[in-house]
Amino acid sequence: MGPRRGGLPEGRKLPSDNRLWTSLRLELAYFSGSAWLRRRRIGGAGVVLRFERVRPPRAARFQPLQSHEITPRFLDRTIRALKRWKFDIISMDEVCRRAVTLASPRRFVCLTFDGGYKDVMTSAYPVLARHGVPFTVYVPTAFPDGLGEAWWLALEGIIARENRLSLEIDLKERHFDIASTAERYQLYEFLDRWMRSLAPPALSSALKDLCTRYSVDLAAISREASMDWNDLTKLAADPLVTIGSATVNYPILSNLKDADTMREMVMGRAVAQSALQRNVRHFAYPFGDRAAFRRQHVAMADEAGFASAASAISGVVEAEGRTNLHALPRIAWDGRQRSLRAMRVILSGVTFARGKHAGGART
Repeated sequence: MGPRRGGLPEGRKLPSDNRLWTSLRLELAYFSGSAWLRRRRIGGAGVVLRFERVRPPRAARFQPLQSHEITPRFLDRTIRALKRWKFDIISMDEVCRRAVTLASPRRFVCLTFDGGYKDVMTSAYPVLARHGVPFTVYVPTAFPDGLGEAWWLALEGIIARENRLSLEIDLKERHFDIASTAERYQLYEFLDRWMRSLAPPALSSALKDLCTRYSVDLAAISREASMDWNDLTKLAADPLVTIGSATVNYPILSNLKDADTMREMVMGRAVAQSALQRNVRHFAYPFGDRAAFRRQHVAMADEAGFASAASAISGVVEAEGRTNLHALPRIAWDGRQRSLRAMRVILSGVTFARGKHAGGART
């Protein structure tokens, strides 16, 4: 994909290039013992883990969303390890309680799953139920209604199968030659970043253009990947399962007007409560990174009546009210990393500078 046609910088690394160095640093921290020496000082009351998809491994060379996936086997290994390491595996309600009380002698882990994916029901729930552990699922309600648009899945599929891609960007026709795996990753990263910058009307227009050109049924892709209300009703009947809201359409809140953001928050909660006939107390910011929501959205989540609002900004949860529950830090686990030693180092809190996580931001 040359700079003249695609206009993208050359020499970008594949996602695995930087991961090796990260893995080595985590392994070194494990064997050096630094994580255990510093845990009491920086480990907080516990951590919230953020997962998305849970499904068997795939053999495809191009997997730009692999970091958002774990296997059922890894989930099983993780839960076994958490029990062996003497963590309390707790619900989101209990996270909120421990965050405002004196620190418990035992640290906690809370398991959460974003996106409302079908494989949480088919692949994750059997593992979680077998272990008898609580967990939270955050649902954008347009998806079980069959109206959500998982554009990131469509984008992955198109780039995986095409050798040349054309679309209109900023009113200009752009063409990209994508012969190699490296070029596919490069293009996915570029288009993903561009689409996340668009307001909903512009994003819908771009998706319509892209899917029409390459005969992609975005609605069908989204429905196939998502739980329906029957799945969610079964989950909600389990007292160990907490159903949270993640708006209606899963937009980047930073791209919305405040009135539209509040509507997404309030309507997402109202639809879930009506469909499941139970109170929905917890919220997750769509995508959840630092670019996806702003400080005023933290206050809006509180105003909308949520007991907590979870980000995807890494950090630990402090006790005694030191963490803002409406900017709740979570560790977004990279599914390409399968070392339990690395997980134990991260759970210790040693990789997070105090005061830098989302919970340290006050409104």
